[in-house]
Amino acid sequence: MRSTRIAAAVAGAVILVGGLTACNDDAGKASGGGSSSTGKGGAADGKQDPAQNPVDALKAAQEATAGKKTAKIDGSTTTTVAGKQIKQATKGGLDWSQGMQMNVENTMTGGGSPGKPIKAVYTKDAVYMNMGGAMPGGGGKPWMKYTYTTLSKQLGGSGTLFQEALQNANPGQPIDLLVASGTAKVVGKEDVNGVQATHYTGTLTLDQLSGKLGKDLRDMIRKQFAKGGAKSEQLDVWIDSNNLLVKKTEKLGGKQPSDSTAFYTAYGTKVDVAPPPASQTATPPGA
Repeated sequence: MRSTRIAAAVAGAVILVGGLTACNDDAGKASGGGSSSTGKGGAADGKQDPAQNPVDALKAAQEATAGKKTAKIDGSTTTTVAGKQIKQATKGGLDWSQGMQMNVENTMTGGGSPGKPIKAVYTKDAVYMNMGGAMPGGGGKPWMKYTYTTLSKQLGGSGTLFQEALQNANPGQPIDLLVASGTAKVVGKEDVNGVQATHYTGTLTLDQLSGKLGKDLRDMIRKQFAKGGAKSEQLDVWIDSNNLLVKKTEKLGGKQPSDSTAFYTAYGTKVDVAPPPASQTATPPGA
């Protein structure tokens, strides 16, 4: 049970970063879809008017955001199961210069979770976790190493779910997903932590995502949709004047509603994603 909870927590942080497009096969490229008014409604300075050209504006934002390679994230996901809320918060640094790697703190509350922040370093092939003291079964060492292959299998995947997700996840992916939905529209200008940003919204269905998800992730999301009785998800993104994503929300309805919000800042700053020293790291049996 503990290992499954760890796998779910690791997956939750990955999905919070990249949304349901974490396994996008066309990373770094915005997809077609929706309606665009290219060549019409351009602003006097030559920039696209997002109200007239939401798809073109979002494609430019996806490219700019994905191209930054690093950022900081502060976000959380709240899921209601049997009337009880389970919340996971993730805060720290992201580096997607060579596939997504992260140095963050994950905190889970509700559902029997202790609510204690856990330091987590996501590297190319494993996640290292530190609860602030000697890990149970770790021989007195503060860090525990969990390979993605083992965690993927614990979630019912073939063993490559996490590698596929992390290879392509970045903050530009939710924007790409919104474009691909064909439903993107402008809500208006809003303030996000003191920054003026354009708010876009759209509705996604699993069928619209089928061509953009790896099999493992698609099957996992399909099971979640079916279990919760949800048929669609609302996705909103906020883009600043530099074409960078500054906020994202996802809302899933049904019997197990889920809401997530993530803020992105400090694009282009260095993020330390080096694994902890081997002398301070233990590996649980089977991991």
